Amino acid sequence: MIEPHAPARSRATPGAQPGIPPGIPPGTPPGIPPGIPPGIPPGAQSGATPGTSPGATPGVPYRPGPVRLPVRPDTGRFLVLACVFVCAACGLVYELQLVALASYLMGDSVTQASVVLSVMVFAMGIGSLAAKRLRRLAAAGFAAVEVALALIGGCSAMALYAVFAWTGGWGGLWANGPRVLLVVVCLAIGLLIGAEVPLLMELIQRVRRQDAGGAVADLFAADYVGALAGGLAFPFLLLPFLGQLTSCLLIGAVNVIAGGALVLGLFRGDLTRRTRWLVLVANVTVLAVLASAAVLVDDFERAARHAVYGDEVRVALHTGVQEVVLTGGTDGRPLALYLDGRLRGGGHDQLRYRQSLVRPAMNGPHARVLVLGGGDGLAAREVLTRPGTHRVDIVDLDPALIRLARTDPGLSRLNGHALGDPRVRVAVDDTFRRLRQTPPGTYDVVIADLPDPGITASTKLYSQEFYGLARRALRPGGRLAVHAGPVDTRPHTFWTVETTMRAAGLRTAPYRSRGDRGFVLAATGARPDLRLAPGERPLSAGPSGLRASTLVHPRY
Repeated sequence: MIEPHAPARSRATPGAQPGIPPGIPPGTPPGIPPGIPPGIPPGAQSGATPGTSPGATPGVPYRPGPVRLPVRPDTGRFLVLACVFVCAACGLVYELQLVALASYLMGDSVTQASVVLSVMVFAMGIGSLAAKRLRRLAAAGFAAVEVALALIGGCSAMALYAVFAWTGGWGGLWANGPRVLLVVVCLAIGLLIGAEVPLLMELIQRVRRQDAGGAVADLFAADYVGALAGGLAFPFLLLPFLGQLTSCLLIGAVNVIAGGALVLGLFRGDLTRRTRWLVLVANVTVLAVLASAAVLVDDFERAARHAVYGDEVRVALHTGVQEVVLTGGTDGRPLALYLDGRLRGGGHDQLRYRQSLVRPAMNGPHARVLVLGGGDGLAAREVLTRPGTHRVDIVDLDPALIRLARTDPGLSRLNGHALGDPRVRVAVDDTFRRLRQTPPGTYDVVIADLPDPGITASTKLYSQEFYGLARRALRPGGRLAVHAGPVDTRPHTFWTVETTMRAAGLRTAPYRSRGDRGFVLAATGARPDLRLAPGERPLSAGPSGLRASTLVHPRY
């Protein structure tokens, strides 16, 4: 008896899905090639590096996705942006303190600002490109960048001041030591600041993946707001209350704490145990260096000041306007007054300078005299020696210098106690603003006892507009006396001052004193009559073709 035909038994694994080839685990989505275990991303087989995206070139890793964090993603993203804010503020403070210190040590703030900012921006671009290689190790790379930035940026002011103080007087190649160091420090800080942005971009994407445009917008918004905070904190908080050296050290400490806290607190899972310890030790070491420097900063500044001014520094103070240093003046030692590192009073040469500036201008009516600058009282002393002087108005921007000229025994003795004379009135004001508010024809004589025209901060006080205001303040036939800088070593500056005064409608008579000091006496009417002392001589006409210096186009 023949049995009915039975259906053939299936050789498929029990429970296999219809249409799925044998050997494929149940539940595997259709279209997955055979032999790939569940959970392995496509492209991880056939020689491709694990972790690459589908269709990617073998061996090229893709950017990892979000990582497991000790906080919620929103909190983690906020912490990264807060670190961006702090790092941006620190970076801008580094830039501003380098500009300020370089301008103080080397003069010409426009040149120093241009060098610092242009070199740092260039280096930031190079740093951003270089940081692309660190994106796979973004957390460790960012920690290393912040440690180096805190150490170099925090100590940059002390290093620059040290080179200026101890090598600035050596001459030769060493004369350019501060400028070379300034460029090197700007390059280093710029490279590190530039490296921050790509690494922070990588870290914020690790917290929570978002479109590139949104991530860039968030990152740069925090960066720019941080820059605003640093830019306002430096002139209004850090500089007046802590000074340049301590401020820089404090910002370095803030920098390393912010970077270390972000990496060790939020991204510690990205680091090996050994790397975590290395980051911790590096952060603690940099903090110890910065703290030690902060403890010793007063001794360092005192030693550096003595290296610059000698061992007889008696008074040294930062007034908010300038640095004022007095040396000597007691026990028969000669007194010297330095303003921002430049000798402005003391010694026979400085006395002759004030005499050469003031006395030729006093030949004629001089009942009312205006002294612009001259808060040390030295020019006023020369004015008061001439009979017929009824009133002397002194306008200076620095109240601390005026107070020192009144109270310091050595300086008040040197200025003949001029600021205590009842004929003298002292006003703390900007000289340019004061001239704008002065009624026409108020003074017989105006004495401009101002910083050198080569110093950018005082360039507007040697402009055509300034001399036009001085001309308006003079009575008919009134005289204006100006120190115009060295004649032989800086002839362009000297003759530009003289040209600018003529462009303002004044008749000029240039002359020089002993050495290389040049002056210009000007009058509102006829050319003034020069009555010079022995050792002083008039100068002939200067070179042709020079143009006047104006507020919007300085030519010094």
